[in-house]
Amino acid sequence: MPPGTEAYLDIETTGLAPSGCEMTVIGIHLCRGEATEFVQLVGGDITAAGILALLEGADVLYTYNGSRFDLPFIQARLGINLAELFHHRDLMYDCWRNNLYGGLKAVEQQLGIGRKLPDMNGWEAVKLWWKYVDSFDLDALDRLLEYNREDVINMKTLREILL
Repeated sequence: MPPGTEAYLDIETTGLAPSGCEMTVIGIHLCRGEATEFVQLVGGDITAAGILALLEGADVLYTYNGSRFDLPFIQARLGINLAELFHHRDLMYDCWRNNLYGGLKAVEQQLGIGRKLPDMNGWEAVKLWWKYVDSFDLDALDRLLEYNREDVINMKTLREILL
């Protein structure tokens, strides 16, 4: 990956605690200037090697609440500490410095950042995953992937507004 590469990362899980819960989707948006790439790892394709390969050469890793959720979850489940391996910037704290509070979607609403799936939330994402797993509902998987994609892509828009 060329220098000056930014990576945006968000995970979907079956619950809030790494013990007893799984990661269902990891979305990564890689940006260098105008060149961008968006990749999602799903279910059994989520591995430490896969994440590290995608992030190789990234200069900055951006998350929203990632220092309290995404990165500890990844470390607990896969044994890799992304905060040690990459320069990590949690956009939630930048939001707080700008008096923007709440989850990513609440902050997006305050800033006028739109979504195709405005009514989706983390609990709905869990239900979509189990609908996919239990009955191989590809529409449920597509909706889950689109939800994750919006989280990840909107982080870049958020960063551009904040910084």
